[in-house]
Amino acid sequence: MRITEMAVPDAYLIEPDHVVDARGTFHETIRHSALGDIAGHDLVVRQVNHSVSSRNTVRGIHGTALPPGQAKLVTCVRGVALDIAVDLRVGSPTFGRYAVARQEAEAGTAVYLPDGIGHAFQALTDDTCMSYLCSQEYLPGTMIVVDAFDPALALPWELTGPVIRSDKDTAAPTLAEAAAAGLLPGYEECVASYGKSGAWRGRVTGPSAGR
Repeated sequence: MRITEMAVPDAYLIEPDHVVDARGTFHETIRHSALGDIAGHDLVVRQVNHSVSSRNTVRGIHGTALPPGQAKLVTCVRGVALDIAVDLRVGSPTFGRYAVARQEAEAGTAVYLPDGIGHAFQALTDDTCMSYLCSQEYLPGTMIVVDAFDPALALPWELTGPVIRSDKDTAAPTLAEAAAAGLLPGYEECVASYGKSGAWRGRVTGPSAGR
């Protein structure tokens, strides 16, 4: 597999190699040691979620407060999704920057999002199913929600009809409003939660992904 740091630092695009034979295909979604060597910290899975969405559904931008935090490995297991990572870390050199990954179930592409990196996606087909491997169990009251249609972010959605969103996502604050209200984590506390130093930064393979 190829693990590449995205345009949002500390977020990674994972592209597996496929083994093809008469039965079909096989691929590794993630290998613990491979991600740890690149990211500089381990992903320990404590909860697994799945969402199923109709075409033109947009979910996010979602993150989790620190503590407890919740890193995610997100994969499209059915359909096609436009997956976007957004830097929500106040004080980050790339605060507000986003990176895009087109996820198709057949490709097996995954995106790894550590604490402080918000996640949003658009279902490009009906019955799009996304799988989330999460580092922490969900704790009510800790979710961070930012408006996926914040004009200042200008995320490149590919809507072909009216958008479908939850009430919570529709009423979410802009990035600036969330920062002003103290809802977002700080860059330094996020980096500390990764348990890594700057020496890890830049250890990537393959071409850059994202904007």
